Amino acid sequence: MHSDGPDGPYGSWPSPIDAALAAALDGRPEYVGTLGGEVWWTEPRPAEGGRRALVRLRAEGGPEESVLPAPWNVRSRVVEYGGRPWTGVPREGRGPLVVFVHFTDQRLYAYEPDVPGAEPWPLTPLSSVGGGLRWADPVVRGAEVWCVLEEFTGPAPTDVRRVAAAVPLDGSAAGDRSAVRELTDDRHRFTTGPRISPDGRQAAWLVWDHPRMPWDGTELKLAEVTEAGGLEQVRTVLGGPEEAVAQVEWAADGSLLAVSDRSGWWNPYRIDPGTGDAVNLCPREEEFGGPLWKTGLGWLAPLPAGPVAVLHGQGSSVLGILDPETGDLVDVAGPWTAWQPTLAVSGSRVYGVAASPRSGYEVVELDTATGRARVAGGRRAHPVDPSYYPEPQSRTFLGPDDREIHAHVYPPHHPARRAPADELPPFVVWAHGGPTDHVPPVLDLHIAYFTSRGIGVVEVNYGGSSGYGRAYRERLREQWGVVDVEDCAAVARALAAEGTADPERLAIRGGSAGGWTTAASLAATELYACGTIIYPVLDLMGFAEETHDLESRYIDSLAGPPDTLAVRCRERSPLARADRITAPFVLLQGLDDVVCPPAQAERFLAALRDRSVPHAYLAFEGEGHGFRRAESMVRALETELALYVRTFGLTRTDVPPLDLAGPELA
Repeated sequence: MHSDGPDGPYGSWPSPIDAALAAALDGRPEYVGTLGGEVWWTEPRPAEGGRRALVRLRAEGGPEESVLPAPWNVRSRVVEYGGRPWTGVPREGRGPLVVFVHFTDQRLYAYEPDVPGAEPWPLTPLSSVGGGLRWADPVVRGAEVWCVLEEFTGPAPTDVRRVAAAVPLDGSAAGDRSAVRELTDDRHRFTTGPRISPDGRQAAWLVWDHPRMPWDGTELKLAEVTEAGGLEQVRTVLGGPEEAVAQVEWAADGSLLAVSDRSGWWNPYRIDPGTGDAVNLCPREEEFGGPLWKTGLGWLAPLPAGPVAVLHGQGSSVLGILDPETGDLVDVAGPWTAWQPTLAVSGSRVYGVAASPRSGYEVVELDTATGRARVAGGRRAHPVDPSYYPEPQSRTFLGPDDREIHAHVYPPHHPARRAPADELPPFVVWAHGGPTDHVPPVLDLHIAYFTSRGIGVVEVNYGGSSGYGRAYRERLREQWGVVDVEDCAAVARALAAEGTADPERLAIRGGSAGGWTTAASLAATELYACGTIIYPVLDLMGFAEETHDLESRYIDSLAGPPDTLAVRCRERSPLARADRITAPFVLLQGLDDVVCPPAQAERFLAALRDRSVPHAYLAFEGEGHGFRRAESMVRALETELALYVRTFGLTRTDVPPLDLAGPELA
């Protein structure tokens, strides 16, 4: 067979989806909001150094506008993963006032985009201590902006405190830390920003503490807002150590709404502020919430007339309109199969971010008066024939003890190529990050990059993933490096056994926690011919000591309490088991990564120094936890393909041969 004919071996097919295209369209709109009749959101700019732009769509329509030119970068670093980085208020005659976080210095700025010649002015000071002052989840209240303040008190990642704070909009705190009013004390380690009731008299927010993660247990706090703008009579009205409240919002009528998993599933509740009584508005074995990796995520948004827009489902979330009085739920019609946790409301219109297997993430508008939904913005043209896109198959596999494992299978797909009838395709298992995360079956050009060339992909929502109830999440409790590894292997073996995948050409890849699963899998089994390890956790004890504050106690639930950590580390850490790894791999690492610091990668490579394991190490300057620059993503994707070309014996000329001799600086 010849690859330039109508047929060709798997992995040899030509494809118009190159790495540059996949990188250019990487990322998605986030943090949708409305100002009057306008819709605003943040959007990635891989070609502009990976910055996040603030985008505006005016009420009268017209083209989308990037509100701030480069190098303005609207992105918060609170808990390193960030949080909602902007807010605004419409004003008569002067246009909106916008408040945002600039990534480079993490200061809050205010800006009047409709005032000719106006420039953003800083609202908060700089700090030379540790990671400085950081802000997230803002909301304008009168002459102040209320938000989360994260303040470092020393050089270590865990030398940090977090409170709700009020920042004056006149800029008087730009050089004076004492002008920032602290609204809460720092007795709780983590907090979201306050949500203020419609009458301005109450505020609600979420808190949690080490060693819990926000999907383990949070508390919903409620307080009275004094005339002077303080918070008094602070009390807990919902949540606890084993109940995770993911979101709190006020309805237009002053009732308090929250998303809690007290039933084993995140469902929407109405809370009586006086008694704490909680009424489940839509009891279903579905998730109406998710893991609170960032402050300011939203799965529900009340409409002024009474209904509530909600995201719900198992695995993937869809948008529905809930009648809180009857529990009736009507889903939006349209092609979108997965919605991100960001919702905004303007009158009878709801805005969110959604995608499908045929379209990337875009801003969608639902007119609840007519039931019609349309793309409002954020759509990026794909200069590729959609016939090259893969068709995902959402399936359930059986793992050890017949436990269910959810996965999305993307077979190789090309509109004009087919492989010989007697050939089975190579397949790559994708292990997602988190590990308390999940992947929905939507268009991802990074996947299409491989499938259109004849390499299959299967994304595994292994035990521990969100989207399938609390019990499924807790399968990974103290079992990280065991359940995730077993579940990925079970799916790979099942695909091979049924004749979907070539058992001799299986690979595994993943980033962050998925990088841990990838490296741990290479140490635990000889199932995989190679692996791609991306900004990974490689050492349990090192991760606990070196990572950022949010995840510094995550290991307690993933691997066990501190007194067992040394044993679990020896049993499971890829660093401790490096002598068991024989398959070739590439390791891709950002040198500015504070979540999974490069020191772990360096120790791992040192443990392999005297062994003949073929591998390559690419260290990316200027990249942190997650590659954002187009040139970095192109290099990473082409290196991964080059690994498969070399390992699977493929013939390709669109990527340079991979040298597996030693480290390289990208």
